[in-house]
Amino acid sequence: MKFNDTFINTDERFTIGIEAVSGKYYVSIHVSNRLVDYDEYYEISKESYELFLKDPSAALIFVERCKARQEDESLMFKPGADRGVAT
Repeated sequence: MKFNDTFINTDERFTIGIEAVSGKYYVSIHVSNRLVDYDEYYEISKESYELFLKDPSAALIFVERCKARQEDESLMFKPGADRGVAT
């Protein structure tokens, strides 16, 4: 998979983008576990993608839900046993 970020929020540590191979839209958040830092990718609709680009505060609401693990059904990759914590 090739993730192409189209919006980066360095203060809140999230990105919005399009995965090049599948064309799926996503929001990613930065997480850390005891061994490694990595990103979790959450699939979003085209409508959400367009809204989040126009209104990053709307994206922040979604990001907070992701950090609280309330959007796990949207994860593009299921986490392993040592799942990280949002940073």
